[in-house]
Amino acid sequence: MKKISVSTLQPGMKFTEPVYIEGNNLLVPASVEVRKKDIERLHSWGIDVVQTEGDIIASSRSKGLGASPPPAPRPQESEAEKKALSPEEKSLPEEQAPNPGAASQKKKPGALSLTDVQKNKGAYRSYLETIEKLDQVLTSIGEGVSVEARSIDNIAARLLQAVRDERDSFIGFILGGEVSGHEMAKSSVNAAILSALIAQELKLPNHKIMQIIIGALLHDVGMLRLPKEILDKRGGLSETELQRMKNHPLYTHKIVAKELLYPEDVGLIALQHHERWDGEGYPRRVSGNAIDMGARIVSVADAFEAMVSQKSYRNSMMGYQAMKNLLSDNSRRFDPDVLKAFIQTMGIYPIGSIILLNNGALARVTEVHGDAPLRPKIRVLIDEFGKVFKQDDGDLIDLLTEKSLFIAKAVDPKELNKQGG
Repeated sequence: MKKISVSTLQPGMKFTEPVYIEGNNLLVPASVEVRKKDIERLHSWGIDVVQTEGDIIASSRSKGLGASPPPAPRPQESEAEKKALSPEEKSLPEEQAPNPGAASQKKKPGALSLTDVQKNKGAYRSYLETIEKLDQVLTSIGEGVSVEARSIDNIAARLLQAVRDERDSFIGFILGGEVSGHEMAKSSVNAAILSALIAQELKLPNHKIMQIIIGALLHDVGMLRLPKEILDKRGGLSETELQRMKNHPLYTHKIVAKELLYPEDVGLIALQHHERWDGEGYPRRVSGNAIDMGARIVSVADAFEAMVSQKSYRNSMMGYQAMKNLLSDNSRRFDPDVLKAFIQTMGIYPIGSIILLNNGALARVTEVHGDAPLRPKIRVLIDEFGKVFKQDDGDLIDLLTEKSLFIAKAVDPKELNKQGG
């Protein structure tokens, strides 16, 4: 990979290949502009060099590169695309977080409507209770209090049944960011939901799906054993601190296998969820099929969850852009078969995505077709004549049968709200 000094980066630059921090963590995907905030964050982290296999294809705000004017900005993309599984960012404290466990009273951009929540209040209650119960478990582990594995098994079993009964609702809750507080528990529950969906798509046996859900629920618990001064540190980590951060899968494995006494099938998920398909991951640089299948599944689920989650220190990414990022992986980070299964179960435009049709109508994705991920079922929000539909009164259209219609592009719900849509 080519090394690029952060001091030479300018807002508006784009590259033919993704740009990475530390070789593993995505800064911006290919053909996406580097933004001023991206550069400022690199400086605040103390990062001097980024890496890419590509070349500059545009620098719309720098002199002498002959770049054309930039396209209209997409406010949340680049900020969110720095996401993603950087252990330093995952450790940042949640500033000004709402009261733990409180459901957000103000509708967030892209969140389910109040009507949606009312229709699915049983599923929503189940989702919220799962997060709260896992938070209690994680709090006990963090405080060194003994925890019975049975309590985690019960959470996993109820979650699997809930996902099977209310699949689409749970996906909507993840993408809508419906719960504030309990950040580690929420992230882990979301990763477990997505992991269960992938495992079911791969037709894994029920006992294996249960192990994967448990592994996903516990995959980051080792972070609770890191020194507080590292977790709370602002700015860049030293090489020693970064290495300790990258050792959290080892701590997680010890908790899962030695303290909770789970079998090694679960322990390997904890140990290997940051390993990469190309062998450039950590902590042991395992590659390809040597990585446990459960860990490969949780790796994809964890990456997607990290991109679409709203944090106090960065914006969330809309589901379509997150899916697009995963598709650009090119067998570097993820098992291609696992990634394919994820796309089949989620679609290119995940449930809840706002899309613009070729006739000018705006709609929300309500269901996906695994064998035709570009042609989901949609609910019209604003028709081609400008009529706005409330309370889900718009037409329900299956793009698989309506051949004259197709998706022109995904729309960022934040921008839609700004425009009064």
